[in-house]
Amino acid sequence: MRTEMEGRTILSEVADRWWVIALRGVVAIIFGILAFLWPGLVFRTLLTLFGAFALVDGVLSVVAGLSNVRTDERWWAEVIEGLLGIAFGLLVFFWPGLTEVALLWVIAAWAIVTGVTEIVGAIQLRRVIANEWLLILGVIASILFGILLIAFPGAGILGLTWMIGSYAIIFGVLFLFLAFRLRGMRQRV
Repeated sequence: MRTEMEGRTILSEVADRWWVIALRGVVAIIFGILAFLWPGLVFRTLLTLFGAFALVDGVLSVVAGLSNVRTDERWWAEVIEGLLGIAFGLLVFFWPGLTEVALLWVIAAWAIVTGVTEIVGAIQLRRVIANEWLLILGVIASILFGILLIAFPGAGILGLTWMIGSYAIIFGVLFLFLAFRLRGMRQRV
């Protein structure tokens, strides 16, 4: 079990990099808005947008995880999440002939894996931040999004676009709230 001092050190490290979490939120919101602005998105454009989102989010997640190597024994979970995001993003770019159903399964798997790996981070933060429900909601949103995609595969490209856009905006807003909460905590830690 971590001592209070170790918890403060981890919180300080995470709070100092609040901007990485905020940037992930902004990227997600921009992606979500683009999905709603272009509901008639052709299949290839949707693939490209999703690939870019997964790739950028993965890189930012790897940066966040690697910057915690010295202070957090669970840094690897965020690095794995990031590497999987990068892999999914690259898969989309190098395998553009995916069918709608294959895209749906790739996105669903990515969302579920992201949510599951974020559970480690949520547990970690709950040890040092009381009532940290924003990250838990982000985890739930990721996993629920993946499950909904699997449960309703016949929704079509328009429904898929709106589901992806909604998920990205919710995820982004929750991460922005979390980032600014961490930014505010920097002074107290």
